[in-house]
Amino acid sequence: GVEMVMPGDNVTIEGELIMPIAMEKELRFAIREGGRTVGAGVISEVIE
Repeated sequence: GVEMVMPGDNVTIEGELIMPIAMEKELRFAIREGGRTVGAGVISEVIE
């Protein structure tokens, strides 16, 4: 697996949310940590 990615790299991730939220394919999202955006992407598939 990949331990670290750098700006400009593309990766595929699978994650689990801590709270339910409405999501659909092609929705854009941001991953934030401590008030900073550390990642952004597009939902390619919803797994229930």
